[in-house]
Amino acid sequence: MADVTRRLHLRHLRAAPTTWVSHTVRGTAKRAGTGLSFWYRPLTAALSEVPVDDRELPLLFHARTEDFADVTVQATVTYRVSDPAAAAARLDFSIDPYKGIWRGQPLDQVAGLLAELAQQPALDLLARLPLAEALTTGVARIRQSVADALAADPRLTETGVSVVSARVVAIRPEPDLERALQTPTREQVQQDADRATYARRAHAVQQEQSIAENELQSKIELARREQELVEQHGANTRREAELSAETKLVAARSAAAREEVASIAAAERTRREAASEAEASRVRDEARAAGARAVGLAEAEAETARLAAYRDLPPAVLQALALKELAAHVPAIGELTVTPDLLSKLVGRLG
Repeated sequence: MADVTRRLHLRHLRAAPTTWVSHTVRGTAKRAGTGLSFWYRPLTAALSEVPVDDRELPLLFHARTEDFADVTVQATVTYRVSDPAAAAARLDFSIDPYKGIWRGQPLDQVAGLLAELAQQPALDLLARLPLAEALTTGVARIRQSVADALAADPRLTETGVSVVSARVVAIRPEPDLERALQTPTREQVQQDADRATYARRAHAVQQEQSIAENELQSKIELARREQELVEQHGANTRREAELSAETKLVAARSAAAREEVASIAAAERTRREAASEAEASRVRDEARAAGARAVGLAEAEAETARLAAYRDLPPAVLQALALKELAAHVPAIGELTVTPDLLSKLVGRLG
């Protein structure tokens, strides 16, 4: 809608670029065009506003086919006001000079006119078509008939409205009838699905048989290899036992040889030790005997020398030496009592 602002007793109108506006004062056209902006007196001005942009008109109407089946047609018509002056002259596009809003509903009039003009060729065409044909090829035929009818209608030309395009979105029968029509297709699809399922199951059975045969062959091959493994393991064990026995025999022989050599060496060592011990004992005996002879000779010589020394000594000295020797060999005496008689005799003897 136009943007109307107030300034004292005047009004200012500013239209959108896609809106055609006409300004008339006392039956005289002052200005007309798209995207205008001007001042005017609301008491004397007559304003009309016509949108010139493309507009979409959705249509939904019911029809009956040749075989008396009810269908619903969903369509869309795109139109524009190509001659806004003619449209403003034929329809009430006047706006309130104070508020800038339409006094009536001109676009509803245009929509009603287009709906009636579009429905009539569609209804006529569907009345001559059976339901199956209408559902399969009716969309294109209805679209073409509606477009031709709207393009050739003189009322739209006189009103200044031109149709840009006409589209038929869908033709739908009643839900029950639609389900009934879909039943053969569904059954066919179900049959195809069943055949595919049976084929898949048959293929699965074949695959399972192949898998079972492969598993059986694998088990047979595995058993054969296990048998070969057991035989090889037995041969290896037997070979290990033989090698172990040979090793133990060689080790026993080596141990016996070592023991024999060790016993011979020990006997030889014992013999040598015994000979060495006997020789050492004989040497010790000889040395001991020689020492004893030497000691005896030395003692004899010393005794001889002592006796020779004692032979020339006087008797008193000999007695003194005897006492000394006796004193050296006499045990310890705790108390000694010397009487005068004994002392006088001893002194007498010493004197």
